Amino acid sequence: MGNTFGHLFRVTTFGESHGGGVGVIIDGCPPRLEISAAEIQVELDRRRPGQSKITTPRREADSCEILSGLFEGQTLGTPISILVRNKDARSQDYDEIAQSYRPSHADATYDAKYGIRNFQGGGRSSARETIGRVAAGAIAKKILKQAAGVEIIGYVKRIQTLEGVVDPTTVTLEQVERNIVRCPDADCAEQMIELIEQTGRAGDSIGGVVECVARQVPKGLGMPVFDKLEADLAKGVMSLPASKGFEIGSGFAGTLLTGSEHNDEFYIDEQGQTRTRTNRSGGIQGGISNGEDIILRVAFKPTATIRKSQRTVTSQGEETTLAAKGRHDPCVLPRAVPMVEAMVALVLCDHLLRHQGQCGLI
Repeated sequence: MGNTFGHLFRVTTFGESHGGGVGVIIDGCPPRLEISAAEIQVELDRRRPGQSKITTPRREADSCEILSGLFEGQTLGTPISILVRNKDARSQDYDEIAQSYRPSHADATYDAKYGIRNFQGGGRSSARETIGRVAAGAIAKKILKQAAGVEIIGYVKRIQTLEGVVDPTTVTLEQVERNIVRCPDADCAEQMIELIEQTGRAGDSIGGVVECVARQVPKGLGMPVFDKLEADLAKGVMSLPASKGFEIGSGFAGTLLTGSEHNDEFYIDEQGQTRTRTNRSGGIQGGISNGEDIILRVAFKPTATIRKSQRTVTSQGEETTLAAKGRHDPCVLPRAVPMVEAMVALVLCDHLLRHQGQCGLI
C-alpha cells in the first residue's frame, strides 16, 4: 500500500536502503519509445551519493539494469522493470538505532504503524527509495519532450537565508549543472557551498527551497475538483523525503496582494493564441494548465540525521541520547533537484496520457 503513483502512467518503487537493491516497475509507458539505460543513468548520476564534497560520502555507482519492457532499444508497452543494486551499505553504522529512535525520523512512526522496521539506513523510509522515481522520471521526461516539447528544469533557489537570483523563464540545465550545489546564480552558489561545508563540519544540517519550471506544457492538462493539476503536483513533490512545503506561482506571497494586483490578465499574442500578461497563477488555473510556464517551489527541512548528540527515547520507553553515525548529506537540496524534476515529470506525463484518452478525439 502507498508504493504506487499515477493513473495511466503508473510507477511502483521497491527496495530498502541496505537491502539487495532498489528499483521501479513502470506500467503504462507507450510502446515504441526509444530509451536506453545510458539515458536513465544520466539522471541517476545527478541523484547518486558521493558526487561532491557537499553530499554524503557513501560511494554508490547506482548503475541501472533494465530487466523487462524493452526490445531492441524500444519500449514494448509492457511493464518496465529497472533495478539498481546496493553496493556500499554499512549496516553496522546503524546498530545503535535498532532500539533508539532518531529525532524527526520515521523510526518511531514505522514502529507505531507496523510493529517492525528495518533500522539499517532507515529501510524503506530512506531517500534511497527515490532512485526508482528518478529512473521512471527519465522515461516520463522523454515522453513529454517527444509528445509536446515539454522541458523540466529544477534548481536550488534558497539554502537557509541564502537565495539565488534566477529567472525561471530562461534558466538552462547547463547553468544548473555548472556547480555542485545546483544553483544557477554562480555568486550565491559559492556562498551556499561554503555554508553547507561549515554546517557539515559542525555535525549539523540545513534546509532550503528547490524551484522547478516546466515549459511548453500543453493547455488542458489536469482534472476538475480532486485531480487538479496543482493538487497532484503537490502530492508528488510532497511525497519526497524531507519535503515540508509546497508553493505554485505566487504561492504564499500572493496573499499579500489584492485581487486586482494578483489577477493574470489575458491578451492575444502574435500567433493568435490566448495568453496571460503575468503568471502569478504558475501556469495552472482552475486546476488545469493554461499553457504558461508551470513554476513551483518545494521546501526541504534540514537533514534529520546529524552527528550532534540529541535527546531521544528507546523502543522500550527509556530516555537516552543519540549521536547518529553513518554517512549523510548535511543538506539534501543539491540531490533533491533531480527528485523534484522526476516527480513533476511523472505527474505531467500521467496527465498528458489522461488528457489524450479523454479529449484526444475532440
